[in-house]
Amino acid sequence: MTNEDLKADLHNYLKEGRTALLWKLEGLSEYDLRRPLVPTGTNLLGLVKHTSNTEAGYFGSVFGRPCPAEQFPWGAEDESDDPNIDMYAAEDETPQQVLERYRQVCEHADATIEALPLDAPGTVPWWRGERSQVTLHRILTHMIAELHRHAGHADIVRELIDGEAGHRPESSNLPDNDWSAYREQLEALALRFREQPA
Repeated sequence: MTNEDLKADLHNYLKEGRTALLWKLEGLSEYDLRRPLVPTGTNLLGLVKHTSNTEAGYFGSVFGRPCPAEQFPWGAEDESDDPNIDMYAAEDETPQQVLERYRQVCEHADATIEALPLDAPGTVPWWRGERSQVTLHRILTHMIAELHRHAGHADIVRELIDGEAGHRPESSNLPDNDWSAYREQLEALALRFREQPA
């Protein structure tokens, strides 16, 4: 496998993560897109906004190619008092704006990936010490892990909203199962361990 083949392979994994994340938003009301369904407030639109910020920075300023849509709400002089400002869409941010910004970020990131070799050097100013000196290969690997992690979060949040689950529309990657009976089976198993100390 050549470096170009490896780069194409990594780029495909990044694109698959984007597709998996965005699919989880399809067909939902704005209320459902914004709903926090776990105690830490994780919500679908916020996951896209956060991923957009992250991808814009890692494939933008890290390689001296600032993304026009890059907006880091943390670490800037005009930083908000809200440390989670990038994890939800503000009242004046519409779902269409968040998704359009992500589309622009992805285009910019793709252009960076296509333009640079895997060993292209970059600097991550928010990483400390020698760790801040990176290559495109390192950042691609980092962003694949980051993106698929958040796609997994989105999968759980979407399942809590309407029961939709799976990897992608054309292939859920889930067995044909009676999920209600399966869940009851697991709950019964877990109850056997309820009184045991942690």
